[in-house]
Amino acid sequence: MRTIDLRSDTVTLPSSEMRKAMADAELGDDVFGEDPTVNRLQEMAASLLGKEAALLVTSGTQGNLAALLTHCRRGDEVIVGHLSHTLNFEVGGASALGGLIMKAVRNDANGRLNPGEVRAAMRPSDDHFARTGLICLENTHNFCGGTVLGEEDLAAVRDLADDHHLPVHIDGARIFNAAVSLNIPVSRLVAFADSITFCLSKGLGCPVGSVLCGSREFIEEARRYRKMLGGGMRQAGILAAAGLYALDNMVERLAEDQENARIAAEALAEIPGIALAPPPQTNLVYFTVEGWDLAAFVRRLAEEGILCFDEGGRIRWVTHFGIERADVEEAVARLRSVMAAGIGLHRAGV
Repeated sequence: MRTIDLRSDTVTLPSSEMRKAMADAELGDDVFGEDPTVNRLQEMAASLLGKEAALLVTSGTQGNLAALLTHCRRGDEVIVGHLSHTLNFEVGGASALGGLIMKAVRNDANGRLNPGEVRAAMRPSDDHFARTGLICLENTHNFCGGTVLGEEDLAAVRDLADDHHLPVHIDGARIFNAAVSLNIPVSRLVAFADSITFCLSKGLGCPVGSVLCGSREFIEEARRYRKMLGGGMRQAGILAAAGLYALDNMVERLAEDQENARIAAEALAEIPGIALAPPPQTNLVYFTVEGWDLAAFVRRLAEEGILCFDEGGRIRWVTHFGIERADVEEAVARLRSVMAAGIGLHRAGV
């Protein structure tokens, strides 16, 4: 029985073509700025996103933290969504290592921040208060269901930030999914941000790495924080070569992942007791199963070769490079069988 791994798009494995690009990479010492393949990746990423410069980092968590440290002073407040990855899933690094205060503002169901609530969260110019140093957004928004912030959403926050002379950072781990969903160049989405991280090792299929983009001055300072955080790598061109291949070959095919997510969602929605939470906009499918013990349900799916997570009272399926339409159809069929059997899966009293 084939295992169908829907836990995350981080489980993708590099293709044979990507592996060859890695094996053939021209190398140097990137701590000295002498790895030509890393330099090419950084130049390409900056150009694609319409920024002056870029920096290869080991992970999105490291990239986000380097960005926050670069934008802010110790003791500053960072305005961030209450469901954001930066606040909830990055080990509290901004506070523990940067001395920053994370000030949560409510995300709506689509992952947006209400400009009025953001304005209310800003500190006045008063010696009694911490300074507001940065606004952070997330696009696509993971915990809200892979939802997309469009240009109007981003412009509203950008205008507010400009009024108060604040920078904006976007955690864009899946920003290319957002651009593909909207059918616009990614540079249009990130034009509203001073800095952005995007992940190479999710839908783009690389084994490791993220990229932080911004102004040349910003990236020069972020490079120092990358070194402080243990992210200075030597012959990193092996990894950068995968990123170059991905940006050339893996972006447009994200539409396939998103189509597979749509197919999965439509099939799941036909099953009594299942509700989409919400309907997918990109490659993340969240759904609830009425009257069932979700932890037991996920374990039972795993026994049937379907790997997924129970997150916040919902099940999450993520489509990616390793998942084809036939896999999605098979996953739904196996889920139907598990629900039909139902032994030991109902909550007590239901």
